[in-house]
Amino acid sequence: MKPLDLIIRLEWAVVAAAAVAFYASSGVSWWLFGLLILAPDLSMLGYLGGPRIGAVAYNALHILIVPVLLLLAGHLSGNAAAIAVALIWIAHIAIDRALGYGLKLSTGFQDTHLGRIGRKLNDVSP
Repeated sequence: MKPLDLIIRLEWAVVAAAAVAFYASSGVSWWLFGLLILAPDLSMLGYLGGPRIGAVAYNALHILIVPVLLLLAGHLSGNAAAIAVALIWIAHIAIDRALGYGLKLSTGFQDTHLGRIGRKLNDVSP
């Protein structure tokens, strides 16, 4: 892994840790966190309609725009549930990025804006 890639992954790990820390301080049940942490991955069902539809569905739930706006709206309105859902969603996205999973390209699930995920040809072991 290139040094810059490592730095970027570490940045996302810090974002994930911050989202979890803020969630912990919110006083909302950890059951909600456990229930929703993988919810954005349900968007992978879009791949049943093909790689283009799958990429659109997956990316729609794996960009920060909506959860950050939800966090802001929750903060401004004092809505603890909105804040909690936004923090869980942000944590999910940040964990994905820290693990090297990026936004999907329409060419296939393994093709992302961060590069191809999965085994590389030179990574084949006997």
